[in-house]
Parts: sequence; C-alpha cells; structure tokens
Amino acid sequence: MNTEEFPHQIGESNKKSFMLVCAFATLCAVAGCVETSSPTAPSTDQPSVGSSTDLSAFEGARAGQAEMGIQNLGYELIRTDGLTAFWFNRSTGACARIATADGRYSDVTMLPAADC
Repeated sequence: MNTEEFPHQIGESNKKSFMLVCAFATLCAVAGCVETSSPTAPSTDQPSVGSSTDLSAFEGARAGQAEMGIQNLGYELIRTDGLTAFWFNRSTGACARIATADGRYSDVTMLPAADC
C-alpha cells in the first residue's frame, strides 16, 4: 500500500462520512419541525369587515348582503327613517346610522348610544 495515498483516502472517506452525517442531521431536523399554530380560518359567523363597536367599514357595501353581517356582529335594527336605518349593539352600546342609496350603504356613521 502506498503511504502517500493512504492519508488522502482517509480524508476523502471522512469527508463523505461527515457529509452523510450532516445530511442525515438536516433531514432529521426538518422532519421534526411541527407547525404549532393552526392556520387562521375565517369565522363562519363573523363578517370580514366591521366590528361590534364600529360599522364604518360597511360603507359602500350592498345593503341586502351586508345586513346579515351587521346582525352577526350583534347589532339589531332599532328604527328606520326612510332609507336611513339605526342599528344598536346592546352588548357594546354601539349605535350606527346607516343611509342607503342605490342599494348600497352610502353613509355609515357611528353615534352615541342615546341616539339609538
């Protein structure tokens, strides 16, 4: 056996072993990764706009489609005056005046609870 080739062969063998160990360790680390948070799915009963205290995001929405979203936020229709509706959320005390024009909410204004 040639002594000059022997150290070179051990070095290559060690490099290959080291690379295999690194690759295996990387695979184990990746395989052990677990996502701990679940993806946020939209709630089936809460609309994607507005809140229990502020309906201003509904301005411009189609009146017929948005009404259920407003109700799902805890609001109830208190009274109407022509094409203007007053909505009140008893749990938060929030009051909204919503004017409708051309089938859309043209103006959404949050008011003091006493106005409802």
